Amino acid sequence: MSGVPDIGIPAGGIDTATPHSARVWNYWLGGKDNYEVDRRLGAQLAKLYPQIIDIARASRRFQARAVRHLAGEAGIRQFLDLGTGLPTADATHEVAQAVAPAARVVYVDHDPIVLAHARALLTSSPEGATDYVHADLRDTGTVLREAARTLDLRRPVALMVLSTLGHVADPAEAAALLRRYLGAFPSGSFLMLCDTIETEETLAASDEYADGGAMPYVSRPGDTIRSFADGLDLVPPGFGSISLWRPEEPDTGPAVDQWGFVAAKR
Repeated sequence: MSGVPDIGIPAGGIDTATPHSARVWNYWLGGKDNYEVDRRLGAQLAKLYPQIIDIARASRRFQARAVRHLAGEAGIRQFLDLGTGLPTADATHEVAQAVAPAARVVYVDHDPIVLAHARALLTSSPEGATDYVHADLRDTGTVLREAARTLDLRRPVALMVLSTLGHVADPAEAAALLRRYLGAFPSGSFLMLCDTIETEETLAASDEYADGGAMPYVSRPGDTIRSFADGLDLVPPGFGSISLWRPEEPDTGPAVDQWGFVAAKR
């Protein structure tokens, strides 16, 4: 991408001088919806921590497997995807509606370039619905109010927080944020979450990422990420590397440093 795409918002609405997590992530996934500043930082991070590309791609595969499980075996028909990022293959609504055409999906992000691409997200099966909320995930009031235009919050919802909660640096604040969302949903709802675990390499990568000008993203000890499921019932195989969560075929590579879970609200 050499300039702002002609997709509906003025050039002044997108900061092309500062790297942004959604666009850097898009670069790691092999996408084209990023700028030179994003590619530069993404390449620096990949050189320092090569596994980051495997993590980005493993996260997308985990998302697809978990959504298929929830839309299929668990019978979930509503999904709230926080920090969705830029459209890629096997987006939440595509996966969910392939299993359950009546599934309803709401995406949430605060990057103007994601808003610009919302038209691509808003496709839907005739039986289902897809919507987009332009808001910060911390603004739970706005997100829930806007999501309620499409989702019936009296019925179970799958809350998706994938490779996103690391932007909320304080673990107590992160846990409280999840409680506010889950508190708005009834029993039978689910939390799908994954984030990068703390290692010497991921700590160095987090520092490099912040030094590069992007919104800081913290890695956390595995026990801290696991604690976000406290009070919920973990879906087997429980908490662990996302590359090992119900793989569709044996994974012969090393387990990635992004761990997560799917858990049900009692």
